[in-house]
Amino acid sequence: MNGTLFKATLKANWVIALIIFLVMLMYLSVIISMFDPESMEGLIAMMETMPRELISAMGMDDLSTELTAFLGSYYYGFIAIMFPMIYCIIVGNRLVARHVDSGSMAYLLSTPHTRATIISTQALYFLISITVLMALVTLLGLAFAQALFPGELNVSGFLQINLNTLLTTYAVSGICFFFSCLFDDTKYSLAFGAGVPIAFFVLNMLANVSEQYAWIGNFSLYTLLDPGRILSGDTFMVMAAAILIAVSLATYIGGITIFNRRSLPL
Repeated sequence: MNGTLFKATLKANWVIALIIFLVMLMYLSVIISMFDPESMEGLIAMMETMPRELISAMGMDDLSTELTAFLGSYYYGFIAIMFPMIYCIIVGNRLVARHVDSGSMAYLLSTPHTRATIISTQALYFLISITVLMALVTLLGLAFAQALFPGELNVSGFLQINLNTLLTTYAVSGICFFFSCLFDDTKYSLAFGAGVPIAFFVLNMLANVSEQYAWIGNFSLYTLLDPGRILSGDTFMVMAAAILIAVSLATYIGGITIFNRRSLPL
């Protein structure tokens, strides 16, 4: 790893990471504070004023009186998907394609460090930043839930959902990283690096609308982020984790390999 490049990449992207972190933490704390099994009727009444299809598409149709399941529906069904995806799209494009497009990659490659070192540093930064981001949200969310509702949170289930969310974000970041390594022009990197995750996002929303469209979810990675099935304790978590790890490894290794071998317009 190139420590200097890692620090420069951190300096260039820490504001984006901070904004995403604060927004995710804000939503999580607000949703936790909304939990009140005794006044669930008011929340149900409020949700009934909105189109049923929209509620289902956002994964918020499970009005559970159990805190962990409540969070699984209202936070991990939409917020925990959308904002990490935005982070992956923005930062993934910045890590490689933007350097090539702007010409700064020529400067990086003129240093004594090899292509493999440079691209591996960028990949490592991406994975570490995502891990830190998700870990902080998880730990602070856990602390907030325990402070407001002591003993009501299924800590094991909560951590499993967050682990699944982390693995899903790894897979999405791998897709963004792969296309950033594949294309020289940022417009193509963004077109595919953003287009594929957004397509997964839309397909997942359509699959949630009704059972008639549930089969569409088979084409989306976000279907593997299913808090309800994770909390049920079946083998879904293991299967989902295996697929997400495989996608992450394939896309990161593929991106690094392509970058090392292709001719760059320097």
